[in-house]
Amino acid sequence: MAVRYIRVNPVADLFAPAVRAFGNIAIVGVASAGTSNVPILFTNPADAEDQLRDATTKQAVADHIKDPEHNPPVFDLASSIRMAFNQSPGPSLVYGIPVASSPGGPDWDAALKAVDTLDVQLVILANSHLTAANSAAFGILAGHVKSVSDTGGDGMERMGVVMLDKGSTDETVLTGNLVYERMVYIAHKSDEDAAAAVAGTIAGYEPHISLLLKPVSITTDPFSSAEIETINGSETFKSGPAGKGINWLVDPVLIPGRGVYVGEGYTGDPGGKKYIDIVRTIDDVSFRLKAQLIKTVGNLRISRSGLRALTAQMEAVLEPLVRAEVIEGYDIVIPILTMLDKDPNVLTTAELNQINSAQSQRVVEVLVAVDYAGAIHRLAITLKFE
Repeated sequence: MAVRYIRVNPVADLFAPAVRAFGNIAIVGVASAGTSNVPILFTNPADAEDQLRDATTKQAVADHIKDPEHNPPVFDLASSIRMAFNQSPGPSLVYGIPVASSPGGPDWDAALKAVDTLDVQLVILANSHLTAANSAAFGILAGHVKSVSDTGGDGMERMGVVMLDKGSTDETVLTGNLVYERMVYIAHKSDEDAAAAVAGTIAGYEPHISLLLKPVSITTDPFSSAEIETINGSETFKSGPAGKGINWLVDPVLIPGRGVYVGEGYTGDPGGKKYIDIVRTIDDVSFRLKAQLIKTVGNLRISRSGLRALTAQMEAVLEPLVRAEVIEGYDIVIPILTMLDKDPNVLTTAELNQINSAQSQRVVEVLVAVDYAGAIHRLAITLKFE
């Protein structure tokens, strides 16, 4: 037999971590066709209009297109889905869920239960305006978002997007569970579904992108400076963004041409995670880590080599995010690994007990600190002439 100087024994053990979508939308609303509380997946608005409108509604839409002045537009679930898809960039997938009617109005609770298991990151109530009178309906939406995000399956975290009444600047409608970091509120002066438009805009951007001054395809009148100050609160030179948990639509004079943009990127909790991109980035990075580490469960040992391999797998997720400037840096600390790296003869009784407990209980605590640097939202410039 000939001498073989190099022997290669190839072993294929490929593993591709699960990928989480970041821009799927669920829109719950009134439809003249379709089965109540049964989600339908759409990749274009034409299918939604075909499946969620009966013949009478389709004719009403055709009449409006022919004579907009004398025939009012149709505001239904299909129109909200089209509004979401009209954004650029926008969503790739939108679920439409017809809501059943009841003596007290739409049964939002039953429809949102159908959204519990959907792979979506944004949820809205179609063509519905938040007012003090109907805040209970949006409380159901906030409860859905919180419940599924906290106790749902991996990757099911989501945010709700809500529009205020047309022209409203009243932040006092945000009370109780509506003041929440997973809710997004929009002030507007449009006859269209501003919540669907902004949800479509959010869906088009990666989680770490700030929503400030991102374009929105919608027809709306502008707010005055005084109205914006009412919505946002007053800001002084060099102060950070004020914010009362409500965003607004704006047409800045410093941007050439005419257009509508998101005036801020606030969540509904100005005292907590204040910005939308923070919440979405946390969801995204958390899922990436879990998807990468799932293969280690049941395989890696609670030993020096095993825990170093665990560290390397987390670095494989976080290091590309640093290079892509999604995060600035990170630190990974595994307390048990620190003890295992010590000379066994110098370990205290308490440290030995912790090692024995971790190995017997088969639980390892890992601490990961991530440095996230947000985008610039305000510039304070001192211009000095001499």
